[in-house]
Amino acid sequence: MSVACGREICGDLRSSETREWLVTNGIGGYGCGTIPGLPTRQYHGLLVAALNPPLGHTLLLAKLDETAVYDGKSYGLATNRWADGTVSPQGYRYLESFHLDGTIPVWRFACADALLEKRVWMQQGENTTYIRYTLLRGSSSLVLSLQALANYRDRHGGTTRWDWHIDPISRGIRLQAFAGAVPFYLFADVPFSLARTWYEGFDLAVERYRGTGDRDDYLHAATFDAVLEVGASLTIVASTESQPCLDGDTALEQQQHRDRTLLELAAIPDAPPWIEQLILAADSFIVDRSLPEEPEGKTVIAGYPWFGDWGRDTMISLPGLTLSTGRPEIARTILQTFARYVDGGMLPNVFPDGGETPAYNTVDASLWYVEAVRSYYNATADEGFLAEIFPTLQAIIDGYRRGTRYQIHLDDDGLIYAGEPGEQLTWMDAKVEDWVVTPRMGKPVEISALWYNALKIVEKIARRLNRPGGEYRQLAENTATGFDRFWNPQLGYCYDVLDTPNGNDASLRPNQLFAVSLSEVGGLLSASQQRTVVDTCQRSLLTSGGLRSLSPEDPQYRGLYGGDRIARDGAYHQGTVWGWLIGPFVRAHLQVYGDRSLARSFLEPMKYHLWGAGLGNISEIFDGDPPFVPRGCFAQAWSVAEVLRTWQLS
Repeated sequence: MSVACGREICGDLRSSETREWLVTNGIGGYGCGTIPGLPTRQYHGLLVAALNPPLGHTLLLAKLDETAVYDGKSYGLATNRWADGTVSPQGYRYLESFHLDGTIPVWRFACADALLEKRVWMQQGENTTYIRYTLLRGSSSLVLSLQALANYRDRHGGTTRWDWHIDPISRGIRLQAFAGAVPFYLFADVPFSLARTWYEGFDLAVERYRGTGDRDDYLHAATFDAVLEVGASLTIVASTESQPCLDGDTALEQQQHRDRTLLELAAIPDAPPWIEQLILAADSFIVDRSLPEEPEGKTVIAGYPWFGDWGRDTMISLPGLTLSTGRPEIARTILQTFARYVDGGMLPNVFPDGGETPAYNTVDASLWYVEAVRSYYNATADEGFLAEIFPTLQAIIDGYRRGTRYQIHLDDDGLIYAGEPGEQLTWMDAKVEDWVVTPRMGKPVEISALWYNALKIVEKIARRLNRPGGEYRQLAENTATGFDRFWNPQLGYCYDVLDTPNGNDASLRPNQLFAVSLSEVGGLLSASQQRTVVDTCQRSLLTSGGLRSLSPEDPQYRGLYGGDRIARDGAYHQGTVWGWLIGPFVRAHLQVYGDRSLARSFLEPMKYHLWGAGLGNISEIFDGDPPFVPRGCFAQAWSVAEVLRTWQLS
């Protein structure tokens, strides 16, 4: 049990409401919330269904507010904060413990000598959530009343008071917000009564911090009542399926079996409990995406609770999420799926959905694709896949060499130029209206490093397939020669971007680490330069949560991430710490110093982070200033992937 807490956290509302749990269903749907159960985000809910998998996220069942009556005394087990600031009821006071049983969040409430357990999980492949209550101990029976609070809105907010239709059916109720809305169901083998009453003014503290709507209303649709004897259970099933599995024992065993299987597939020798927890977390980001050409396709959700699937994030995350967890067949499927959309040498940044035109506004996604192919082959020795995918790799190289969208092209100095005014093409892509927060138009250091890495990989693959590879070798040599331009001898580290409209950008950022950490970049920097890069980034950018995106000594540095969109995006890549960057830093450190024990020590703080924000997960970002408060998505694919991948390599 790597994620667990007792009354010292559960009973402290300020502490417990910052810790969030997550369950997922493999098609993009999810449930999430806080330990005490009060919503703090507009994204919280027991069933946030993917009505157009893996997208179309819609909040359906927001909460079940529980009241227990035991030995003649009533216990309000739910917790809510209202618009006037009051907290009522205060169920967190009865919360004895919280832990993760694999991927399943588990609460235990103490009502005198009675101990009531609550579990939440989802059915894989369905928009179905199970909420199970079990009376573990007690000297008499316990009466449990559950108020079902519903909604029907996009996960990003905007509640509308539809003219709801709520009708009794066999073993439950059917809910439909309006004619044409997707109906959903609540099932339980206990008596219930319909309500149709709106509860107004739920206070969403995190949304207020983010400068978005900080209020929400939920429809009290029905109340379920049960009498539990010791050892007995009640399972509420919320689903868009009219006939989901209603056997709580069977559904629970299926999920527990899945968790065990995931750990068996990973088969990481001597993996500590926190690494096993990340193996389970990795699975939550891998989801189905059916396409006409790939009915059983797979993709990667970039982060919960608000991101979709993006090309760059998918390729960076792929090795850690799939190969480090012993599921190379998923990696192969993802690579095959995305290969169909390579155009002009570029991979989509936003994956196509429902026939819409893909957005190709990324300079690095296809270069990360080449690195993902290398990782897959190294893990599988799949020669057949190399032969299948080689034309795609050639098309990527040709696209960059000849020139493609947004002035992306190979320049005469062997480096990759990218950018047009008003466009953000690298991973530092924050933009508010016409304001480009981190302009990197020119020759970004990591792009040419990725280009060189891709050339060396494709050259090796060509040789293995007995294809001509001399042109790739020559291109790589030209890039290595041109890469000398990045070295800034006065500062002792690499320029971040060359040939910008304002000259060379000497900002100290982590992007230069890729010239040390990537698999095939040994010819770009000398050994002494590599050491200096690692040492410089270690002194100025390294934190316990990852690496800062900009040195604190820079006048543009922003150490706190928060406020409205302008304030948040203004800090996003201007000092904010990114969890995923701990991966390239540790690999670069290992490359330079060769000390595996020391390299792995940089990952240790993540062990404690697993119960500090997204429970069993790793956050997207952290404040640049101490104490490095977690921000952004509480569960981020490339953060989890890079820690998993790097822990194994080190």
